[in-house]
Amino acid sequence: MTAYSFKTVFLSLLTLLLTSLSAVLQTEAQPAQLQGLFDSDEILEITLEGDIRTLQRDRGDDPSYHNLKLHVKGPGIEEYLDIRSRVRGNFRRQRENCRTPPLRLNFNRSELPEQSLFAGQTNLKLVVSCQGEEYVLREYLTYKLYNLFTEHSFRARLVRLTYHDTENDRKSDPEYAFILEHINDVVARNNAQRIRILQLRPQVVDQAAFLRMSVFEYMIGNTDWSIQYQQNTRLLFLQDEKIYVAVPYDFDLAGLVSAPYARPEPALRMRSVRERRFRGYCLEDLSVLEPTFEQFRELKPEIYKIITENTLLENSYIRFATKFLDDFYDTLDNPRKMTRAFSYPCNRRGTGNVVISGMQNQ
Repeated sequence: MTAYSFKTVFLSLLTLLLTSLSAVLQTEAQPAQLQGLFDSDEILEITLEGDIRTLQRDRGDDPSYHNLKLHVKGPGIEEYLDIRSRVRGNFRRQRENCRTPPLRLNFNRSELPEQSLFAGQTNLKLVVSCQGEEYVLREYLTYKLYNLFTEHSFRARLVRLTYHDTENDRKSDPEYAFILEHINDVVARNNAQRIRILQLRPQVVDQAAFLRMSVFEYMIGNTDWSIQYQQNTRLLFLQDEKIYVAVPYDFDLAGLVSAPYARPEPALRMRSVRERRFRGYCLEDLSVLEPTFEQFRELKPEIYKIITENTLLENSYIRFATKFLDDFYDTLDNPRKMTRAFSYPCNRRGTGNVVISGMQNQ
Protein backbone atom coordinates (compact mmCIF):
# COMPACT_ATOMS: atom_id res chain seq x y z
CA MET A 1 0.00 0.00 0.00
CA THR A 2 1.39 3.43 -0.90
CA ALA A 3 1.78 6.23 1.65
CA TYR A 4 -0.92 8.21 -0.13
CA SER A 5 -3.48 5.38 -0.08
CA PHE A 6 -2.66 4.58 3.56
CA LYS A 7 -3.18 8.21 4.52
CA THR A 8 -6.44 8.31 2.59
CA VAL A 9 -7.78 5.18 4.29
CA PHE A 10 -6.64 6.43 7.70
CA LEU A 11 -8.35 9.79 7.26
CA SER A 12 -11.54 8.12 6.01
CA LEU A 13 -11.66 5.82 9.03
CA LEU A 14 -10.93 8.70 11.39
CA THR A 15 -13.71 10.78 9.84
CA LEU A 16 -16.16 7.88 10.13
CA LEU A 17 -15.19 7.34 13.76
CA LEU A 18 -15.58 11.01 14.67
CA THR A 19 -18.93 11.23 12.87
CA SER A 20 -20.25 8.17 14.71
CA LEU A 21 -18.96 9.46 18.05
CA SER A 22 -20.57 12.84 17.44
CA ALA A 23 -23.90 11.20 16.66
CA VAL A 24 -23.72 9.13 19.85
CA LEU A 25 -22.85 12.16 21.98
CA GLN A 26 -25.70 14.19 20.50
CA THR A 27 -28.14 11.37 21.16
CA GLU A 28 -26.97 10.97 24.75
CA ALA A 29 -26.94 14.70 25.40
CA GLN A 30 -30.70 15.17 25.05
CA PRO A 31 -32.47 11.81 24.98
CA ALA A 32 -35.63 12.84 26.81
CA GLN A 33 -36.15 16.26 25.23
CA LEU A 34 -36.36 14.62 21.83
CA GLN A 35 -39.31 12.56 23.10
CA GLY A 36 -42.83 13.87 23.34
CA LEU A 37 -44.36 14.42 26.75
CA PHE A 38 -46.45 11.26 26.46
CA ASP A 39 -43.87 9.05 24.75
CA SER A 40 -42.46 7.70 28.03
CA ASP A 41 -43.79 6.14 31.21
CA GLU A 42 -40.92 7.49 33.31
CA ILE A 43 -42.33 9.36 36.29
CA LEU A 44 -41.58 13.09 36.20
CA GLU A 45 -40.81 15.13 39.30
CA ILE A 46 -42.59 18.48 39.01
CA THR A 47 -42.83 21.44 41.37
CA LEU A 48 -45.29 24.30 41.06
CA GLU A 49 -43.79 27.45 42.55
CA GLY A 50 -45.68 30.64 43.33
CA ASP A 51 -48.61 31.88 45.38
CA ILE A 52 -50.15 28.42 45.70
CA ARG A 53 -52.55 29.36 48.48
CA THR A 54 -54.21 32.07 46.37
CA LEU A 55 -54.34 29.73 43.36
CA GLN A 56 -56.05 26.92 45.25
CA ARG A 57 -58.53 29.25 46.95
CA ASP A 58 -59.68 30.65 43.61
CA ARG A 59 -62.40 28.03 43.13
CA GLY A 60 -65.29 30.16 41.89
CA ASP A 61 -67.26 29.67 38.69
CA ASP A 62 -64.78 31.80 36.75
CA PRO A 63 -61.32 31.20 38.28
CA SER A 64 -58.42 33.40 37.15
CA TYR A 65 -55.04 32.36 35.82
CA HIS A 66 -52.11 32.80 38.22
CA ASN A 67 -48.44 33.14 37.27
CA LEU A 68 -46.27 30.23 38.42
CA LYS A 69 -42.91 28.59 37.82
CA LEU A 70 -42.91 24.97 36.73
CA HIS A 71 -39.80 22.99 37.70
CA VAL A 72 -39.56 19.66 35.88
CA LYS A 73 -37.03 16.91 36.53
CA GLY A 74 -36.72 13.51 34.91
CA PRO A 75 -34.18 11.24 33.22
CA GLY A 76 -31.96 13.66 31.28
CA ILE A 77 -34.44 16.50 31.92
CA GLU A 78 -34.41 19.60 34.05
CA GLU A 79 -36.49 22.62 33.08
CA TYR A 80 -37.73 25.83 34.68
CA LEU A 81 -40.70 27.25 32.82
CA ASP A 82 -42.88 30.31 33.29
CA ILE A 83 -46.50 29.19 33.12
CA ARG A 84 -49.98 30.22 34.21
CA SER A 85 -52.40 27.99 36.06
CA ARG A 86 -56.00 28.02 37.23
CA VAL A 87 -58.40 25.74 39.02
CA ARG A 88 -60.65 23.67 36.75
CA GLY A 89 -63.25 20.90 36.92
CA ASN A 90 -66.72 20.49 38.37
CA PHE A 91 -67.12 18.11 41.30
CA ARG A 92 -63.43 18.05 42.15
CA ARG A 93 -63.22 21.84 42.08
CA GLN A 94 -65.60 22.18 45.01
CA ARG A 95 -63.90 22.71 48.38
CA GLU A 96 -66.31 20.37 50.18
CA ASN A 97 -65.33 17.54 47.84
CA CYS A 98 -61.56 17.84 47.38
CA ARG A 99 -58.88 19.31 49.61
CA THR A 100 -56.82 20.31 46.55
CA PRO A 101 -58.47 21.15 43.23
CA PRO A 102 -57.43 19.92 39.78
CA LEU A 103 -55.54 22.45 37.69
CA ARG A 104 -55.10 23.61 34.14
CA LEU A 105 -51.53 24.43 33.12
CA ASN A 106 -51.20 27.14 30.48
CA PHE A 107 -48.03 27.47 28.40
CA ASN A 108 -46.91 30.28 26.09
CA ARG A 109 -46.02 28.07 23.15
CA SER A 110 -43.95 30.76 21.43
CA GLU A 111 -41.69 31.12 24.48
CA LEU A 112 -41.05 27.42 25.08
CA PRO A 113 -37.53 26.23 24.18
CA GLU A 114 -37.46 24.10 21.05
CA GLN A 115 -36.10 21.13 22.99
CA SER A 116 -38.54 21.52 25.91
CA LEU A 117 -40.50 18.45 26.91
CA PHE A 118 -43.57 20.70 26.68
CA ALA A 119 -42.77 22.12 23.23
CA GLY A 120 -45.95 22.63 21.24
CA GLN A 121 -48.23 22.50 24.30
CA THR A 122 -50.73 25.21 25.20
CA ASN A 123 -53.13 23.90 27.87
CA LEU A 124 -52.84 20.68 29.84
CA LYS A 125 -55.02 19.21 32.57
CA LEU A 126 -53.28 18.25 35.80
CA VAL A 127 -55.22 15.64 37.81
CA VAL A 128 -54.20 15.86 41.47
CA SER A 129 -55.02 14.06 44.69
CA CYS A 130 -58.58 14.75 45.82
CA GLN A 131 -59.04 12.42 48.77
CA GLY A 132 -55.89 10.31 48.53
CA GLU A 133 -53.15 9.81 45.95
CA GLU A 134 -53.97 6.11 45.65
CA TYR A 135 -57.10 7.04 43.70
CA VAL A 136 -55.03 9.19 41.34
CA LEU A 137 -52.86 6.16 40.60
CA ARG A 138 -55.92 4.00 39.94
CA GLU A 139 -57.45 6.53 37.56
CA TYR A 140 -54.13 6.99 35.75
CA LEU A 141 -53.89 3.23 35.20
CA THR A 142 -57.44 3.19 33.84
CA TYR A 143 -56.28 5.53 31.07
CA LYS A 144 -53.41 3.11 30.42
CA LEU A 145 -55.91 0.26 30.16
CA TYR A 146 -57.92 2.03 27.47
CA ASN A 147 -54.70 2.85 25.58
CA LEU A 148 -54.36 -0.92 25.08
CA PHE A 149 -57.52 -0.95 22.99
CA THR A 150 -57.18 2.01 20.67
CA GLU A 151 -55.26 5.09 19.59
CA HIS A 152 -58.56 6.94 19.94
CA SER A 153 -57.77 7.56 23.59
CA PHE A 154 -56.20 10.13 25.88
CA ARG A 155 -52.61 9.52 26.93
CA ALA A 156 -51.46 10.36 30.45
CA ARG A 157 -48.09 10.95 32.16
CA LEU A 158 -47.62 10.15 35.83
CA VAL A 159 -45.79 12.75 37.94
CA ARG A 160 -44.73 13.36 41.52
CA LEU A 161 -46.12 16.78 42.33
CA THR A 162 -44.80 19.21 44.94
CA TYR A 163 -46.30 22.60 45.71
CA HIS A 164 -43.84 25.32 46.73
CA ASP A 165 -45.70 28.32 48.10
CA THR A 166 -43.16 31.10 47.72
CA GLU A 167 -45.25 33.54 49.78
CA ASN A 168 -44.42 31.65 52.97
CA ASP A 169 -41.63 29.41 51.62
CA ARG A 170 -43.54 26.23 52.42
CA LYS A 171 -43.31 23.02 50.42
CA SER A 172 -45.84 20.21 50.38
CA ASP A 173 -44.91 16.57 50.52
CA PRO A 174 -44.75 15.13 46.98
CA GLU A 175 -47.87 13.27 45.83
CA TYR A 176 -48.77 11.38 42.70
CA ALA A 177 -50.66 13.28 40.02
CA PHE A 178 -50.90 12.95 36.26
CA ILE A 179 -50.93 15.18 33.21
CA LEU A 180 -53.59 14.45 30.60
CA GLU A 181 -53.07 14.86 26.88
CA HIS A 182 -54.89 17.78 25.24
CA ILE A 183 -57.82 16.85 23.00
CA ASN A 184 -56.17 18.74 20.12
CA ASP A 185 -53.26 16.30 20.23
CA VAL A 186 -55.65 13.34 20.18
CA VAL A 187 -57.28 14.93 17.14
CA ALA A 188 -53.95 15.48 15.39
CA ARG A 189 -52.64 11.98 16.13
CA ASN A 190 -55.71 10.43 14.58
CA ASN A 191 -56.08 12.81 11.62
CA ALA A 192 -59.51 13.70 12.96
CA GLN A 193 -61.92 16.56 13.37
CA ARG A 194 -63.49 17.36 16.71
CA ILE A 195 -67.30 17.39 16.72
CA ARG A 196 -68.86 19.74 19.26
CA ILE A 197 -72.53 19.18 18.38
CA LEU A 198 -74.64 17.96 21.29
CA GLN A 199 -77.76 15.79 21.29
CA LEU A 200 -76.38 13.40 18.68
CA ARG A 201 -77.67 9.86 19.06
CA PRO A 202 -75.10 7.21 20.13
CA GLN A 203 -75.79 5.37 16.87
CA VAL A 204 -73.89 8.08 14.99
CA VAL A 205 -70.68 6.59 16.40
CA ASP A 206 -69.14 3.76 14.41
CA GLN A 207 -70.67 0.62 15.92
CA ALA A 208 -67.40 -1.25 16.51
CA ALA A 209 -65.86 1.82 18.17
CA PHE A 210 -68.95 2.46 20.28
CA LEU A 211 -69.19 -1.14 21.47
CA ARG A 212 -65.50 -1.15 22.37
CA MET A 213 -65.91 1.99 24.46
CA SER A 214 -69.22 1.04 26.10
CA VAL A 215 -67.98 -2.46 27.02
CA PHE A 216 -64.81 -0.90 28.44
CA GLU A 217 -66.92 1.45 30.56
CA TYR A 218 -68.89 -1.57 31.71
CA MET A 219 -65.69 -3.45 32.55
CA ILE A 220 -64.37 -0.64 34.77
CA GLY A 221 -67.81 0.01 36.29
CA ASN A 222 -68.27 3.54 34.96
CA THR A 223 -71.74 4.89 34.21
CA ASP A 224 -70.90 8.61 34.28
CA TRP A 225 -70.84 9.21 30.53
CA SER A 226 -73.03 9.93 27.52
CA ILE A 227 -72.73 10.63 23.82
CA GLN A 228 -75.70 12.99 23.69
CA TYR A 229 -74.15 15.57 26.05
CA GLN A 230 -70.56 14.44 25.49
CA GLN A 231 -70.44 13.85 29.23
CA ASN A 232 -66.92 12.60 29.89
CA THR A 233 -66.55 11.79 26.19
CA ARG A 234 -65.27 13.69 23.19
CA LEU A 235 -66.60 13.00 19.70
CA LEU A 236 -64.21 12.82 16.74
CA PHE A 237 -64.67 12.34 13.00
CA LEU A 238 -61.80 10.30 11.55
CA GLN A 239 -60.86 11.81 8.21
CA ASP A 240 -59.30 8.64 6.78
CA GLU A 241 -61.95 6.10 7.82
CA LYS A 242 -64.87 8.56 7.49
CA ILE A 243 -66.37 7.44 10.78
CA TYR A 244 -67.24 8.97 14.15
CA VAL A 245 -65.59 7.70 17.32
CA ALA A 246 -66.01 8.68 20.98
CA VAL A 247 -63.01 9.20 23.26
CA PRO A 248 -63.78 8.68 26.98
CA TYR A 249 -62.11 10.39 29.93
CA ASP A 250 -62.62 11.19 33.64
CA PHE A 251 -62.74 7.72 35.19
CA ASP A 252 -62.71 8.74 38.85
CA LEU A 253 -66.32 7.62 39.38
CA ALA A 254 -65.59 4.11 38.07
CA GLY A 255 -65.93 1.10 40.32
CA LEU A 256 -62.40 0.04 39.40
CA VAL A 257 -61.13 3.29 40.92
CA SER A 258 -63.56 3.24 43.88
CA ALA A 259 -62.90 6.81 44.99
CA PRO A 260 -64.51 7.46 48.40
CA TYR A 261 -66.73 10.20 46.94
CA ALA A 262 -67.93 8.13 43.96
CA ARG A 263 -71.70 7.71 43.78
CA PRO A 264 -73.81 6.56 40.81
CA GLU A 265 -76.31 9.00 39.32
CA PRO A 266 -79.55 8.58 41.38
CA ALA A 267 -81.61 8.26 38.20
CA LEU A 268 -79.81 5.02 37.43
CA ARG A 269 -81.12 3.41 40.63
CA MET A 270 -77.83 1.71 41.46
CA ARG A 271 -76.53 0.90 44.93
CA SER A 272 -72.84 1.48 44.28
CA VAL A 273 -70.33 2.30 41.54
CA ARG A 274 -69.07 -1.25 41.99
CA GLU A 275 -72.38 -2.45 40.57
CA ARG A 276 -71.97 -2.68 36.80
CA ARG A 277 -74.57 -1.35 34.36
CA PHE A 278 -74.19 -1.55 30.58
CA ARG A 279 -74.88 1.95 29.21
CA GLY A 280 -74.90 1.14 25.51
CA TYR A 281 -78.03 1.20 23.37
CA CYS A 282 -80.44 -1.68 22.86
CA LEU A 283 -79.03 -4.46 20.68
CA GLU A 284 -81.61 -6.85 19.27
CA ASP A 285 -78.86 -9.29 18.27
CA LEU A 286 -76.17 -9.66 20.95
CA SER A 287 -73.96 -11.64 18.58
CA VAL A 288 -72.66 -8.30 17.23
CA LEU A 289 -70.81 -7.98 20.54
CA GLU A 290 -68.70 -11.09 19.98
CA PRO A 291 -65.85 -9.36 18.03
CA THR A 292 -65.68 -6.80 20.86
CA PHE A 293 -65.63 -9.51 23.51
CA GLU A 294 -62.87 -11.28 21.60
CA GLN A 295 -60.68 -8.17 21.76
CA PHE A 296 -61.19 -8.04 25.52
CA ARG A 297 -60.25 -11.71 25.80
CA GLU A 298 -57.11 -11.20 23.70
CA LEU A 299 -56.03 -8.26 25.83
CA LYS A 300 -56.86 -9.95 29.13
CA PRO A 301 -53.23 -10.80 30.06
CA GLU A 302 -52.09 -7.23 29.38
CA ILE A 303 -55.05 -5.77 31.28
CA TYR A 304 -54.27 -7.83 34.37
CA LYS A 305 -50.56 -7.11 34.03
CA ILE A 306 -51.08 -3.35 34.24
CA ILE A 307 -52.77 -3.87 37.61
CA THR A 308 -50.99 -6.83 39.16
CA GLU A 309 -47.42 -5.81 38.25
CA ASN A 310 -47.67 -2.20 39.35
CA THR A 311 -45.53 -1.79 42.45
CA LEU A 312 -47.20 1.49 43.42
CA LEU A 313 -50.54 -0.17 44.17
CA GLU A 314 -51.48 -1.65 47.53
CA ASN A 315 -51.80 -5.43 47.67
CA SER A 316 -55.33 -5.15 49.02
CA TYR A 317 -56.35 -3.06 46.00
CA ILE A 318 -54.69 -5.49 43.57
CA ARG A 319 -56.75 -8.30 45.10
CA PHE A 320 -59.94 -6.26 44.77
CA ALA A 321 -59.20 -5.17 41.19
CA THR A 322 -58.35 -8.73 40.14
CA LYS A 323 -61.64 -10.02 41.50
CA PHE A 324 -63.51 -7.11 39.91
CA LEU A 325 -62.01 -7.98 36.53
CA ASP A 326 -62.62 -11.71 37.10
CA ASP A 327 -66.33 -10.97 37.52
CA PHE A 328 -66.32 -9.08 34.20
CA TYR A 329 -64.70 -11.94 32.30
CA ASP A 330 -66.97 -14.46 33.96
CA THR A 331 -69.92 -12.46 32.60
CA LEU A 332 -68.48 -12.51 29.07
CA ASP A 333 -68.02 -16.28 29.15
CA ASN A 334 -71.33 -17.17 30.79
CA PRO A 335 -74.15 -16.95 28.20
CA ARG A 336 -76.86 -16.40 30.81
CA LYS A 337 -74.97 -13.64 32.63
CA MET A 338 -73.87 -12.05 29.35
CA THR A 339 -77.42 -11.90 28.01
CA ARG A 340 -78.79 -10.41 31.21
CA ALA A 341 -76.04 -7.75 31.42
CA PHE A 342 -75.85 -6.61 27.81
CA SER A 343 -79.55 -6.75 26.96
CA TYR A 344 -80.31 -4.37 29.85
CA PRO A 345 -80.78 -1.29 27.60
CA CYS A 346 -83.69 -3.14 25.98
CA ASN A 347 -85.47 -3.45 29.33
CA ARG A 348 -88.33 -0.94 29.26
CA ARG A 349 -88.62 -1.05 33.05
CA GLY A 350 -84.95 -0.35 33.56
CA THR A 351 -82.87 2.82 33.38
CA GLY A 352 -81.14 2.04 30.11
CA ASN A 353 -82.53 5.13 28.44
CA VAL A 354 -81.38 7.59 31.12
CA VAL A 355 -78.98 10.12 29.57
CA ILE A 356 -76.28 11.57 31.81
CA SER A 357 -75.92 15.29 31.08
CA GLY A 358 -73.40 16.17 33.79
CA MET A 359 -71.86 19.60 34.30
CA GLN A 360 -70.09 20.92 31.24
CA ASN A 361 -67.71 23.43 32.82
CA GLN A 362 -64.14 22.08 32.66
